[in-house]
Amino acid sequence: MFSYRTGWNLEHSELSGALDEYRRSGRPLIDLTESNPAKCGFEYDAQRILGSLHDPASLSYDPIAQGLPQARAAAARYYLSRSSNVIADDIFLTTSTSEAYSFLLRLLCNPGDDVLIPQPGYPLLNFLADLHDVTLVRYPLIYDYGWQIDFHSLQQAITPRTRAIAVVHPNNPTGHFCKAHEMEQLSKICAERELALISDEVFLDFSLGGEVPRSFTSSSQALTFTMSGLSKVSGLPQMKAAWVVLSGPPPLKQQASARMEMIADTYLSMNTPIQLALSTLLEQRHSFQKQCVQRVQRNLACLDEMLSTQNSCARLGLEGGWYAVLKIPPVASDDELARELLTERGVYLHPGHFYDFPGDGYLVVSLIVPEAAFVSGIAALLELLGEKSSGFIPDSSNA
Repeated sequence: MFSYRTGWNLEHSELSGALDEYRRSGRPLIDLTESNPAKCGFEYDAQRILGSLHDPASLSYDPIAQGLPQARAAAARYYLSRSSNVIADDIFLTTSTSEAYSFLLRLLCNPGDDVLIPQPGYPLLNFLADLHDVTLVRYPLIYDYGWQIDFHSLQQAITPRTRAIAVVHPNNPTGHFCKAHEMEQLSKICAERELALISDEVFLDFSLGGEVPRSFTSSSQALTFTMSGLSKVSGLPQMKAAWVVLSGPPPLKQQASARMEMIADTYLSMNTPIQLALSTLLEQRHSFQKQCVQRVQRNLACLDEMLSTQNSCARLGLEGGWYAVLKIPPVASDDELARELLTERGVYLHPGHFYDFPGDGYLVVSLIVPEAAFVSGIAALLELLGEKSSGFIPDSSNA
């Protein structure tokens, strides 16, 4: 009766089952996986945000496949503020980056075709690929005093069925940005192999360094699709607005734009009130991003201070985003440790395999959790690790 595309194993994992049971118990929970900024105590200008939704023009309907011109112009101004020369005609609005990925998989791939994605990485694409009959092929990110793309493995992974290479810039959860030479090499590979380049830049504004990271919207060698949206940029996931920017060689970009327009016109998923409010909602990014980066920096400073007093855990380097990767000794599987931390200490975090780390020894924690809860959760983790790994000294020289 049902499509093979949805033939997933829908049984709860042991960790998910333990989380459901813990929540039913009513006991307090420290959630170190929280990624929803609307739940993390940030301050929003409610009057401006709600007021932006009262435009009388919302009662009219003007279906434009790419999105209303004024909304696309607002997204273009966002890039101009980052010194990226993006024009409204190269922007397609979508309700989410998930929808944007779906459009691109339909645009680029036939059933059974491949898309290369980074490992480790966020698991969202697994389900989207299944729904669109696309095969995901991993290329590794390696850690050597910082994260970097393993280009040798990436090029070996390309087959005649490969249609695109995807990057997350900065990566989730490793928090590393593609360096200029990596951006150029990716564009060169895609241009030479006639592949598309897909860049997910939802965390681009959340750099922890002094430099403003470059966007892939400036790519001109290869056909490039750059995605972002309000969910992270302005901390407003409930407003459901995102976009794709097309760049690259004009002939390819023109063909891609015409086909994207047909896909978008088929769905017409963007609603009018949010499009009319997009300029105001994007303005909210200034206050939100300041609060968010300060929160991340404070939690990171607390984390580093707490780690400096023990020898059971080390933090891997990161350059941006909202997450930290912790390297832990092999005292138990990541799942077992996460379950014990949850059931005995009331702290929930993600084991590394959730993000497709190739083996045990990694935990991922959110850095946007309110500070008091974050510190309590990390303290509980370090206490548990200390009990389990007494006398064990991890190799943190490369962390």
